[in-house]
Amino acid sequence: MTGTGWLLLDLLLLMTALPVLLLFLATAVPRVWSLALVAVLAGLIFVLFRFERSALLVTGVIVGALVTSAVAVWLSQVYATTPPITDAQGHVIPGSIATLEQVELNGSRQWVSIRGHDAGNPVLLFLAGGPGGSQLTTARHTLAELEEHFVVVNWEQPGAGKSYNAVDRATLTPARYVSDGHALVLYLRERFGVDKVYVLGESWGSALGIMLVQRYPDLFHAHIGTAQMVDFLETDLVDYQFALDWAKERGDTRKVAQLEAQGPPPYYGDDVAWQQVTYLKDTYAYMNQDPNVITNFNTPRDLASPEYGLLDKVNWVRGPLTTLGVVYQQLWDVDFRTQAPTLDVPVYFLIGRHDANVPAYLIEEYYALLDAPHKELIWFEHSGHSPWISETEKFVDVVVNTVLAQTSIQ
Repeated sequence: MTGTGWLLLDLLLLMTALPVLLLFLATAVPRVWSLALVAVLAGLIFVLFRFERSALLVTGVIVGALVTSAVAVWLSQVYATTPPITDAQGHVIPGSIATLEQVELNGSRQWVSIRGHDAGNPVLLFLAGGPGGSQLTTARHTLAELEEHFVVVNWEQPGAGKSYNAVDRATLTPARYVSDGHALVLYLRERFGVDKVYVLGESWGSALGIMLVQRYPDLFHAHIGTAQMVDFLETDLVDYQFALDWAKERGDTRKVAQLEAQGPPPYYGDDVAWQQVTYLKDTYAYMNQDPNVITNFNTPRDLASPEYGLLDKVNWVRGPLTTLGVVYQQLWDVDFRTQAPTLDVPVYFLIGRHDANVPAYLIEEYYALLDAPHKELIWFEHSGHSPWISETEKFVDVVVNTVLAQTSIQ
């Protein structure tokens, strides 16, 4: 075996060892299993260096390392869990609920987390952004206080996170999300003995929330939209032009050339997500450097949380790049100003003043014409696209002391 061959073997062993080492840092796998797999890897390495490196021995070591790595990934998926809800002394709160489970929605098994201090509290369904985005652990860490007042259900939508492979991505449509969301709400009504639930949607999730409450108003107490999407094509046209103008202002000729060569949306085909990235990464960069915006994102913490197995963590990244491209091009003709001017539930828009992704004027126009039993537009002065992360305390206060207080008598 040549020097290059040994180098490749070393790299392969390192790659197969990585999932095993990550068991300690970023999964809920019991330590005894993690240590056992480390011992197996150590034994394989010992054999490799202790005995004559014949082709048969090297092959055996490689196969053993690959199997060990696969077992590590499998264990991380099996032991994925959501932490119990405890008091200050670490004791599980009586009557609380904290589960991570699959539910069957229209023939596919999809993941949800269900958490609350009191299983008898009102049910709040959280809809993540995307399509393809997973905010399962971000919401748990950030909006933990909501669990004191609601049973918070976080739905891993098909094509996202733990539900990445729940549905064939080629068949995903907005109508499928509405149908699955409806099935989930019916399940929650029966399980918790409630007539209605609250829906809290972020970005794409806010659009899905509008679609759900428009079609099934009798199932919902209220719609809470943050980073509320109104018109998908106009939003992306504004974002594209924003990125182009900012690039010109900075003198970034390379970025200007890239955007101009690509042209403005709408986009179709297999590269939709990557084409959007060319301008959306600039809108996020602009918000991150805006002194008016509080940035409290903690992606390493969220990804390291025990709800995600190692494969889930990979799919956390893959979802926005694959699922978004499939579904987003089906949303270019969505404009709630003309398609949902009337909603038969109370509506609350919780909007970041400095959101460079969703144009404020679209939300203001929609809010002005929207006919609903009750509506409120609440601004978050130190937020961009994610007020629930930037100004969590105010966000929770609004949801509990405004939305819940005004609608709980329904």
